[in-house]
Amino acid sequence: MKRKLFSNRYILLAVATAFLMFGSCQDDFTDRPSEDGISLDAYYSTNDQVISATNGMYSRTWFQMYNKFWWALEVGSGNMYSGSSDVSGLRTFSLNGSDPELVNGWSALWANVQQANMIINFLTDRVGPAVDQSVLDNTIGEAYFMRATAYFDLVRLWGPVPIIENPLDYTSNPYVNTNTVADIYKLITMDYLKAIDLLEAKTRGTTYANNGRVSKGSARAMLAKVYLYQKDYANAKAMAEEVINSGEFKLLGGDQLPTKSFGDLFTYGNNNNEESIFALQWKGDGNYGSANNCNTQFGFKDGDLSTSNASYAGVFGPGQEIFTLYSSTDKRKHETIMVAGDSYPSIKTTTGVGFTVPADKDLAQGSGGAIKKYCIGVVNGSTTGPIDNWAMMDNNTYVMRYAELLLIHAEAILGNAASTSDAAALSSINAVRRRAGLTDLTSITFDAIFLERRKELCFEGDYWFDLGRIDKTKAIEIISAQNRGDRYGARYYTPVYSEDHATNDFYMDYPDNEVAKNPKLLQDPVPYTFK
Repeated sequence: MKRKLFSNRYILLAVATAFLMFGSCQDDFTDRPSEDGISLDAYYSTNDQVISATNGMYSRTWFQMYNKFWWALEVGSGNMYSGSSDVSGLRTFSLNGSDPELVNGWSALWANVQQANMIINFLTDRVGPAVDQSVLDNTIGEAYFMRATAYFDLVRLWGPVPIIENPLDYTSNPYVNTNTVADIYKLITMDYLKAIDLLEAKTRGTTYANNGRVSKGSARAMLAKVYLYQKDYANAKAMAEEVINSGEFKLLGGDQLPTKSFGDLFTYGNNNNEESIFALQWKGDGNYGSANNCNTQFGFKDGDLSTSNASYAGVFGPGQEIFTLYSSTDKRKHETIMVAGDSYPSIKTTTGVGFTVPADKDLAQGSGGAIKKYCIGVVNGSTTGPIDNWAMMDNNTYVMRYAELLLIHAEAILGNAASTSDAAALSSINAVRRRAGLTDLTSITFDAIFLERRKELCFEGDYWFDLGRIDKTKAIEIISAQNRGDRYGARYYTPVYSEDHATNDFYMDYPDNEVAKNPKLLQDPVPYTFK
């Protein structure tokens, strides 16, 4: 994919239309402003109004990223397969800057950056004397968390992008250089540290309705991941251990919650469970882009038999490698993919409650199976929650789970070593494996952790980024060996990597329409001057 550059349309949009509005309190995300319709003149006289300021950033601002583009990355990684032209460009490494879903992903991330900027820069001056300082601090901490998370995606997908901390700084000169990857990671780290300082501490209890918002532990967990990407293993280990030792999060189906299971993670009734570090809080409200489209995008339809509430299903199916990824004893397989003969008694289809996956059917995209994660079936009262006019639902989408934090901890302890038998590293990775029904390991290598990450987080968006952070010769070898076709024919594609980014399939093209507006951005990235 050829490297291109972009303009500041979203920066200017955010200057004109920030997002501060009145709404509801605590973890009630039903009253949320749109991502581009908030007045700079809004005034906050109560705690509830301040708390509501970030509601939209738990869902709507992420929608165009997580509607299709996020899953298109799973196609690029080889985890998913799709023949649909709007989401299959990365399968053949033909994605370019004219792709509408690429543009959607880009714009969603900038919407998050700019709405966070509005809170960080302007909220303090727009609150009344009755607002508690702790409430104000927590809301600003959420904004720092969201900005860091958006920039983490931007830098991993596009590499150099502009650092914008206050869009009003660019009203007289909207042409802005991209900044270096190192400085973007510095900003991300600073933002998460600020979030840790400002956010409330939590313990994820059994009252799931109180668990939706991020906490100090959420920011520490995300920062551990950022440190890992930079190979700062000492800080990644230390940050992960703060989270582990806090006791805030637990594995569903792990030693502390044995009555739950891995499959329970992806049900509507377990939104905001004890394992959820950060999840998008979808809430259908009659507006397009407020709810979760995964039940339609995944699952399957065969004649009158369908798991979807829409007239179609299965835009994405499993990649061919996923059918052999799991051992027969791995409990995650049944809850990750659906294959012929698998039974799901609790899922309602268009023909009734409970079904067995039919044999000898094309299912999703001719893949020979279907995706089970996030597929919760035809609407069925409190089991699935409601649907909206677009057949979208209210089940959360994970951005990070505690299981990943444990795998980060194990990898950080391993560091650059060939292997480790460190007790703490083994404790973390084996907790994840035991939940899956697998035996404990007595020694681990990077390849073992890398494989465990793929199995645990399959269809959650991480494998593309995992391939992007390892040695590119190894990543190219892995991808080139993947059967990226469907059940009817094997297809193989080899990505290109270039150190100068002139041709680099591990980075996205900048959107064409943005490139045309800002010729200054054709220059090389420059260092950022932090204030």
